[in-house]
Amino acid sequence: MEKFFIIIIIFAGITPLAFGEVFIQNDQQYIGDDGAFHIVGEIKNNLEAPLNQINVHVTLLDENKQLIGIKETSSLVNIIMPGMKGPFDLILTNDEAKKTKSYSLKLDYKVSPPKNQVIDIIESELSRDNYNNLMITGTVTNKGDITANTVAVIATLYDKEGNVAAVSRIHPEPDYLRTEDNVFFVIAIPDKIQTSGINDYTLIAESEEYAAVPEFPVGT
Repeated sequence: MEKFFIIIIIFAGITPLAFGEVFIQNDQQYIGDDGAFHIVGEIKNNLEAPLNQINVHVTLLDENKQLIGIKETSSLVNIIMPGMKGPFDLILTNDEAKKTKSYSLKLDYKVSPPKNQVIDIIESELSRDNYNNLMITGTVTNKGDITANTVAVIATLYDKEGNVAAVSRIHPEPDYLRTEDNVFFVIAIPDKIQTSGINDYTLIAESEEYAAVPEFPVGT
């Protein structure tokens, strides 16, 4: 299958431009509560076909724009349907992270056969526990004709500027859904620095057989 490549050059603190119909947006870098270095963002699919095998190649640059190294991460959503988005999170804990001052991103993907969009999140709520950890709870349902296996729920949280602040992917228990069944899920985001200024969030769910419905919920 033909493979596509997009290159986006980004320097820290500068909003990226969109190139083509598949592009990276709302990305930024941060250091979390645990000292890990993150580069987060989301991939937007404006094609008329689904995407899979979506990888983000991150070139790390020092303060003099010299190459430190090249790392790779993947979309947390396996299939990005037309008009939808999938977040990513590159995590570094070594000396390369300490030297990184800016970065560039290269995106590659393959066009995927379509999936029925029947995995739906029917309710969600954002709250905090007794330790001030941010939590998203909700219910996901299977509106398809067969059992949905390996169900996953992916959360993308945004700061007040609209940039991706944190991302998380979980599997509810059980991680399969028979037709018209529901399952409750909990997504915990313990990083207090990144969640202190959360303004909005989105949720998307998928399974091996199915993709999410187009109108995934947005919370404030």
